[in-house]
Amino acid sequence: MSFEIVQSLVLGALLLYSVAFAARKLAPEITRRALGRMSAALDRPERGRLLRRIGRWLQPAEARSGGCGSGDGCGTCGGCAPAPHIEASAPMPLHIRPRKHS
Repeated sequence: MSFEIVQSLVLGALLLYSVAFAARKLAPEITRRALGRMSAALDRPERGRLLRRIGRWLQPAEARSGGCGSGDGCGTCGGCAPAPHIEASAPMPLHIRPRKHS
């Protein structure tokens, strides 16, 4: 293999990794849904063992643990329930601080 091919493969892998990392940081919900869909498509009984293993590996962590975001509706954290009613009390004062000039 020539050096240019190896260099192109390494740079392509680094680019793919950095795009995936940026997507997870900037749009976590979208990437979580995309990983969930990809995982569900790969982890089917008619798929081979290797594809099913990759599908389980790609599965988002909260879906694996059955916690919040997995869609099982456990209700242990109160995140699925409606927000508790906050009683209107005295209004909170607004404190305006001047900018520091440097």
